[in-house]
Amino acid sequence: MDFFSSMDISASALSAERTRMNLISSNLANVNSTRTAEGGPYRRKDAVFTATPASGSFGAALGRAADARRVEVSQITEDRNPPRLQFEPTHPDADPQGYVAYPNVNVVEEMADMITATRSYEANVTAAQAAKSMALKTLELMR
Repeated sequence: MDFFSSMDISASALSAERTRMNLISSNLANVNSTRTAEGGPYRRKDAVFTATPASGSFGAALGRAADARRVEVSQITEDRNPPRLQFEPTHPDADPQGYVAYPNVNVVEEMADMITATRSYEANVTAAQAAKSMALKTLELMR
């Protein structure tokens, strides 16, 4: 695998984790949103990652780098679980029985997802820095 392939793989992972972090932030920001433009409470969103072959390098064409995979966000899904109902008869969005439909967002789960997304992002930054360092050392050897 050449330098550019490794940087491309790390960059694709950084982009995917950034998308995941944005979705987690949106979920946390809307934990109490009972109205949306679509109607009803906010629905939790999550990213689906897909591994795709890293293409474009000569080594990949020969099959040497067949195991090298990029990561891409293939889709963003909405949680289809029913909303969390809470009895608040004075709330403006309460139904006739006095229940308000809140988003099915678990703050603890979102915070755990945020920590794993942050750690994955940091690991990919470290991998990109290592590839850059190896390329610079190679250039120093050529002097």
